[in-house]
Amino acid sequence: MKRLLGRLAGQKVLIIGDLMLDHYLLGTVERISPEAPVPVVRVEKETHVLGGAGNVARNIAELGGKPVLAGMRGKDIHGQRLKDHCSSAGLATRVLASESRPTTVKTRVMAANQQIVRVDHEDLGQPSDAELDELFELIAEDLESAPVVILSDYGKGLICRPFMDRLWTALQSLKSRPYVLVDPKTVNYDLYTGVDLLTPNTKEAGEGAGMAVNSMESAVLAGQKLFDRLECKHLLVTLGRDGMALFHDRETVSHIPTFARKVFDVTGAGDTVIGTLALGLAAGGSLVDSATLANHAAGIVVGQIGAATASPGQVVDSIDELPEVEVRSLL
Repeated sequence: MKRLLGRLAGQKVLIIGDLMLDHYLLGTVERISPEAPVPVVRVEKETHVLGGAGNVARNIAELGGKPVLAGMRGKDIHGQRLKDHCSSAGLATRVLASESRPTTVKTRVMAANQQIVRVDHEDLGQPSDAELDELFELIAEDLESAPVVILSDYGKGLICRPFMDRLWTALQSLKSRPYVLVDPKTVNYDLYTGVDLLTPNTKEAGEGAGMAVNSMESAVLAGQKLFDRLECKHLLVTLGRDGMALFHDRETVSHIPTFARKVFDVTGAGDTVIGTLALGLAAGGSLVDSATLANHAAGIVVGQIGAATASPGQVVDSIDELPEVEVRSLL
């Protein structure tokens, strides 16, 4: 794990997906509103951080990788704030400023480490043909040079049939095609046919397979149904407190136990998993080693509030402090 971690620095990963701002209002609750049976939150702190595909890029940058972030934002104050956050984080960007759609903003109201409510500002429409033309011009060189591409799909409209058709056309023209990873959205499963690896959680895996997932056995069955549906090469199902189920193929499944010691907030944990996994693969790591490293990183971020990241030092501490676990077969 430490050798692989040391090889992450400088590895390039292209992240294409839904860009958004995560807006946090942090405070305390001392009374119930007289207007309705809801808590009154007295705001003590307000913050903005990169969310969605931007949080994937933040995780990769924190681990020493070189993320290139591509997507769309609005020509509004939130879009400018998103741009500023990308600059502050030192992220290379290929971001199209759209005249027709606002920047996606998720506002979370938090009190006593609990999320009280979330408010979303968004437009779920697909990009226009002209916008897709411009976006693919922006990322053309990166598709050739990045060994791994992440599609970070939050269902906000960018990852759509016209986008995927253009992506496959662009990739088929390359001498060496990058490895394509997808963080899926249930409504878009049929768009992912033929990708290299998907990283659904148990809920997303169950929805994609059309069944309830409430045990390790049902998670394996759901994964096999996703293989039948999508003809993907590999699959990584995150199982929360039960760790991960890594499908090397339809009939070869490994279980990686969790490394989380405490769980305060799972926000952004999937971003950490796919970002670390992609970086490990870009550095030449195996599927098992890259997924195990991702599991260490995810175990760190769920112990923090909000969309957090894991540093190399924290991952080293996790590797040193936790006993080596056995990755065992589930079939």
